Amino acid sequence: MSTQALSHPDDLKYVKSHEYVKVDGDVASIGITAFAADQLGDVTFVEMPKVGEKFKVGQKFGVIESVKSVSDLYMPVAGEVIEINDKLNGEPELVNLDCYTSGWMVKVKLEDKSNLDALMNAADYKKFIVE
Repeated sequence: MSTQALSHPDDLKYVKSHEYVKVDGDVASIGITAFAADQLGDVTFVEMPKVGEKFKVGQKFGVIESVKSVSDLYMPVAGEVIEINDKLNGEPELVNLDCYTSGWMVKVKLEDKSNLDALMNAADYKKFIVE
């Protein structure tokens, strides 16, 4: 699949390590982008943090494994994990099938919404992955 054909919704924010942030009030849903899922290939396992863990921007929060490789997951915003996507324990392929809705990984209560100002919008992310 070409990078042009991959979806990058305009209502999300993105980071160079290929995680996305979907904000709803003071809660951020975080997962990996369609580009990252495509690059990884078939996802076989996702290791996620526990509810209640707190993270700073850029801190490792988990690991994703695929048939091709193992990659660390990095927190794009600071906050406390309030929910994890338990479905990924039994169905890690949801990350490949629909990374933005059923394949999200964690939900975080935002510590500081100004963290979002440093993230890329969809147009900037598309330019970044083409470079």
